Parts: sequence; C-alpha cells; structure tokens
Amino acid sequence: MISKKTAFFFLLPALVLIFIFLIFPAFWTLYYSLTDYSLLGASTEFIGVQNFINLFTSARFWNATILSFEFVFFSAIIGQAGVGLLLAMLFHRKSGWLKKLVRNLAVASWLIPAVVVAYAWAAFLDKEYGLLNQIIGIFGFTGIDWLNEVPMGSIIIFNIWRGAAFSMLLFTSALKTIPPSHFETADVVGASLWDKIKDIVLPQLKTFIGSDLALITLWTFNLFTPFLLTGGGPGRQTEILPIYTYFKAFKYMEFGLGAAISAVILFINLTLALVYLNYLKAE
Repeated sequence: MISKKTAFFFLLPALVLIFIFLIFPAFWTLYYSLTDYSLLGASTEFIGVQNFINLFTSARFWNATILSFEFVFFSAIIGQAGVGLLLAMLFHRKSGWLKKLVRNLAVASWLIPAVVVAYAWAAFLDKEYGLLNQIIGIFGFTGIDWLNEVPMGSIIIFNIWRGAAFSMLLFTSALKTIPPSHFETADVVGASLWDKIKDIVLPQLKTFIGSDLALITLWTFNLFTPFLLTGGGPGRQTEILPIYTYFKAFKYMEFGLGAAISAVILFINLTLALVYLNYLKAE
C-alpha cells in the first residue's frame, strides 16, 4: 500500500504546475485589481476596492455581465448540451456511414483551432459574399447582414456548432451505461424520442449531464472567440465579459480595472463550479 509521503511525492509535479499556472496568476490578478496600474500612469498606487466600486456602478459592466449569462445559457446550456444530447440519441444503437460522417464532422469542428473556425464563420455569414446568403438567395429571399442585424444570435449559433461535439461524444459514451432493454421496451410501447429522453435518459444520466454542464459553462463563460466575429459590437451588443476585459486592459491600458473584471469573472466561475460540484456530490 502506498504511503501518504509517496503519494504526495508523485502528486508534487502536478501541484507545482497548478500553483504556477493557476493559483499564482489568480492571486497576482487579485493584487492588481486593488491598484490603479496602467501603462498610461506614472506610478502604481494601492487604491483598495475602488476598481470594484467603479465596476459595480458602471452600466457597461452590467450590460456585459447580462450578455455573458445570456450567451452561456443559450449557447452552452441549451445549445451545446441540448444539441449534443439530441445527436447522441439520434445515432444511439445505429451504425453506418451517416453516423461516422456526423461523428467525424463534429470532432473536426471541435479540433480545428478556434481562430480558424471564427474566420470561417465570419466568411460564411458575410452579407455580400457569404455562403449562407447565397443559399438564401437561391430560394428568392434577400440576404441578411447577420453579424450586424442579429449579432448575439450569430455568435450563439457559432458557439453551438463549435462546442456541441464535446457534449455529443460524452453523451454517446454515457448512453452505453443504460441497459439496452430499457430502450427496447420503450420501442415496443411506441415511445417517442422525447419520451425516451425524459423518462430514461435524463433520470439515469444526471451525473453525466451535470459534468457536461459544468465544463461547457465554465469554458463558454471565459470564451473570447466571439470577438473575432463581431469585435464586441455593433453597439456593444456582443460585448461579453471577456471582451470587456480586453478593451479595458489592452485598449485603454487600464490594467488595474481589467484585473478587477477578471477577478469578478473568477468569482463567478468559482460560484458556478461550487454549484455544479454540490449537485454532483448529491447525485
């Protein structure tokens, strides 16, 4: 049996990396959030919680916060998890070239670098030469300036397409833990796809669903890729918190205020993580 000292010795390299790349930067960010650090200033002074007061009294900050929760809810919780579960159910217990094609396309969308995917979607949604408007034009409809007229909807669909693969693969594996007889009985009684999801899948895959939601929620809340599509516009309609942080820290050079926004994002992430962990622990 391995002793505690031996176990700690094997864990030490991982703990050192966690400290260097996670814990230390977090505390460093918290420190700068209490200062007026700026490349435009002559010196850095400790100002306490003034940055947080400025944030919590800023309409722009609250707008970015609301947009972030809206983006996470519709693109991750409803979109990625929902589409992933639906695809997993549709191709569960099936075989053939169509299943392989869908799975390979989903994995490809997940593995391709985010920057490449973002620019591909920007070209796809382009008003003048985008493929989507070209397809719409074939049916006699007028093309839409997607990124300016429906910017939030555009980045939500983009993120669903980008991230649904992870949920699909996780749920595909999870469905194998359900006895086949459950689905066979449902087929005999003529249960619909929704009935199977509601009465069989959801009750038996609560832990898997909780794990999936925890991961994709945290990933999406920190996502910066939409900036490559809309730049936070038009009119700040897609300025979610990571983009707002970028503007404050790297455009206006207010690193202290940018660190304060990052600290708020960190607090939100920790809160969401604790909620999911408590749910998983109860399950």
